[in-house]
Amino acid sequence: MSSTKPILLHLGGDIRWNHDLYRQLSTKFTIKRSHSMDRATFKAALQSHQFGDFVAMYRPFWNTGGEMGNWDKELIALLPRSCKIYASAGAGFDWVDTCALAERGIVYCNAAAACTESVADAAIWLILSSFRKFTWSARAARSCSVEQFKDANQNIAAVTHNPNGFSLGVIGLGRIGYRIAQKATAALEMKILYNDIRRMPEDIEKSVGAKFFENLDDMLGEADCVLVATPFAGDKLMGPQNIARMKHGARLINIARGKLIDEPALVAALQSGHLYAAGLDVHFDEPLVNPKLAAMDNVEVLCHTAGASVESHVGFEKLGMQNIMSFFETGSAVSPVNLQWLKTSKL
Repeated sequence: MSSTKPILLHLGGDIRWNHDLYRQLSTKFTIKRSHSMDRATFKAALQSHQFGDFVAMYRPFWNTGGEMGNWDKELIALLPRSCKIYASAGAGFDWVDTCALAERGIVYCNAAAACTESVADAAIWLILSSFRKFTWSARAARSCSVEQFKDANQNIAAVTHNPNGFSLGVIGLGRIGYRIAQKATAALEMKILYNDIRRMPEDIEKSVGAKFFENLDDMLGEADCVLVATPFAGDKLMGPQNIARMKHGARLINIARGKLIDEPALVAALQSGHLYAAGLDVHFDEPLVNPKLAAMDNVEVLCHTAGASVESHVGFEKLGMQNIMSFFETGSAVSPVNLQWLKTSKL
């Protein structure tokens, strides 16, 4: 009987692709929906116990089910003690206090694996654009101006380079950073440098010819192009001092989170010529884009769409459900990100 099944709270929009898997999920759980409640309404629903003692939360899309705003301690404190797992779409988790979830015994799972290929492809585009100044050429062509077309056509060659043989410094050689490194070595013949909180296994390093830097500033001084591919941990990673330590004429690419980079410092470095170019999928004040960066022909800007593809969305749906089913069937989720804060007794 459905009344005896544990309750799962589905946040946001309807399932679009993985209908068979969702039907399988519904045989194991009584699914309740919040749809797209705003924060005040959602808080009231939790306080009134509207959804019951749900054991899991599932958010299959990054652009729905987030209307309640950041998942901070205020919101998390309202969750029932029965809740044990939150599986959400997307790669980043700067909008959710994963430590606070852990303190309540809740495993948080992201879905970075589902968008790895899409993000890596977009990163390669941004890297290429930073070396070849594709933004300048594209703007000139779209202007339909003969003068701008001739300017780009005649002058770009003198100030652009092929990326092969140059070094790519990856900050965060995780799943996405590693896939970008694979593509950059195979397709662009770049040399890989990397900095991370821990050194990767020897076989991983060898597979992309990666050189490890324990100190970030040491890598910044050597890399021809720096790629930010690490989660946001609450503070800027590339502040004025870090950007100043970058190699003169280097490029800076960000496919992680906008708040990792000090944008005024980036603008100043580009204006002074200390940095040659930048490629930004993400921005400090999204959805606002820094107008100074947007106006520069040596800066490629996107609308946080590096991971946006049908394949990513299909994978987000699927991985979220797999996380929940695996957790209750085996005791372990597929892609948890906050286990370091969870007490073993709470799993």
